[in-house]
Amino acid sequence: MTSQREPRNGPQEPAGLRSTYLPCPEGRLHVYSAGEHGPPVLLLSGAGVDNAILSWRHLIPALAPRHRVLALDWPKQGRSRPWTGRATHERMLRCISQVLDHFQLGSASLAGLSQGGALALAYAIDHPKRVDRLVALAPAGILSFPPGVHQALWLTAKLPLLNRTLPGLMFRSRAGVARFAEQALFAGPVPDLAEIVDEIVEEVGHGGAGSSDWQNASIGPLRMRVDLRPRLHRITAPTLLIQGDRDRGVSHERTRAAAALIPGARLEILEGNGHWVNRQSPGRVNELIAAFLNPMDGVDPLG
Repeated sequence: MTSQREPRNGPQEPAGLRSTYLPCPEGRLHVYSAGEHGPPVLLLSGAGVDNAILSWRHLIPALAPRHRVLALDWPKQGRSRPWTGRATHERMLRCISQVLDHFQLGSASLAGLSQGGALALAYAIDHPKRVDRLVALAPAGILSFPPGVHQALWLTAKLPLLNRTLPGLMFRSRAGVARFAEQALFAGPVPDLAEIVDEIVEEVGHGGAGSSDWQNASIGPLRMRVDLRPRLHRITAPTLLIQGDRDRGVSHERTRAAAALIPGARLEILEGNGHWVNRQSPGRVNELIAAFLNPMDGVDPLG
């Protein structure tokens, strides 16, 4: 089912986007689309106060002239509201299949950030014939933590006071949002920081702040429930990983080790960048992804 965009206050969406709503038992799943021709690519955003436009504002128009671009709002993010029930790892993977099936795509390239990077990797493992090329930016799903730290994170994931109430208090003011963005998401100058803060404020206003269901469910009391590292060798799609060298959430050492487990994978480390490389250095990230998705234009990034 396709609908017109709903009017919303706040930052404007890029021009030329179309909205599609997929009815689900839990609610509605929203997908942006742009571009009419070329190989399809599905963009998967991160967790928490992210959404499709927040992550991919600059990449969508960069890819649309030569690709059929889809960008998914995960359940409980962006326009994928209302949504009842928990958006677990398995449910999120089914969201990817639902999008590909709805748009009658046997396969597509996937590009995902953080939580979306983990789900892109997992989908490529579970459904190798449906993934043409794979891009993971600062992917989750490849992490482990020492005893004590792990249990503290597990407790945070279990208690709404820690994973929703306190983040909500921190995000009550625009100044608090700006501090969080500068300290946790970036590691240097950002060309459109004020606009990013406005976008985060709008997302918080619609859905609150805090960790996602996927994040909360991915950590068990003793070990990570979502740890893709033992299965990364099964990925057959050409793979590009992009990582900031000053990322506080996913260290470049972790991503480098993960890249070594994926046959033929290439790793790009962006100096002076934090976690949200696609918003801190959109020009460079757009170039890397566009070249990787169009290897016939010149030298294949994978050599």
